[in-house]
Amino acid sequence: MENRTYNDHVLLLEGLKVPQQSTYPAFTLLLITYIFIMVANIGLIVLISMERSLHQPMYILFCNLPLNDIVGATVMIPRLLWDILTTAPERYITYIECVIQAFCAHLFATTSHTILMIMAFDRYVAICNPLRSNIFNPYCDNASLFKLSCESVLINNIYGFTFTVVLFVSSIGSISLTYLKIAIVCLSSKNSSLNSKALTTCSTHLLVYLIVIGFGVTIIILHRFPKYAELGQMCSVLFPVIPTCLNPIIYGLQTKEIKQRIFRVFHRAKVAA
Repeated sequence: MENRTYNDHVLLLEGLKVPQQSTYPAFTLLLITYIFIMVANIGLIVLISMERSLHQPMYILFCNLPLNDIVGATVMIPRLLWDILTTAPERYITYIECVIQAFCAHLFATTSHTILMIMAFDRYVAICNPLRSNIFNPYCDNASLFKLSCESVLINNIYGFTFTVVLFVSSIGSISLTYLKIAIVCLSSKNSSLNSKALTTCSTHLLVYLIVIGFGVTIIILHRFPKYAELGQMCSVLFPVIPTCLNPIIYGLQTKEIKQRIFRVFHRAKVAA
């Protein structure tokens, strides 16, 4: 992103560098991906909302994940689709739109980490203290904007660094601790059913978390190396795309109750036809 503007309120967004011959294939692929993200996540929310048997705290937590995925994808992907069909010198964005996009992008990333931390604790309670499982109580970003500033952004950098360190340390620390305790319980237990259940439920959650943390760290590091700008752009695009595609598949189809409801819906539709 460069500070080439006609006035103080319009910025020139660099966008993705797509070769001319790849413009429409790239647009089509990204559009299909966005449609899949929206249909899968909205479908999961509607399914949980309509099925009274799924109105439980665990499934309400699931609802937050697709809702956050919808917001994250909608904030970034439609703008990318527009930029792909727009020539580089015409990719303008207002300062207000840029700030809103940056806020939503960071809100999406923070919420993703928070939900995954809560889900890790939920798995810890369910596996290590199973009796408690039944007890429930009643794409602009800051780094790009900083580079446009003509004034010192030292305080902003200190705040951003502190927040990032606290977020990553709490995220990695809490999830590592919960999985360590899960591993200890599984290793000391001779219950093969418990160990199999732990492996099934934890492996997919850990996979998604490693993808999220991997993209997050990669984006932060690549921001410091301008010569890898294109790689950083690609990671910034994949960050809201890959996890939002995987989440409804992993947490929707892997959950027995949700999978049964999906099969029932399709069975009813087939019988009605």
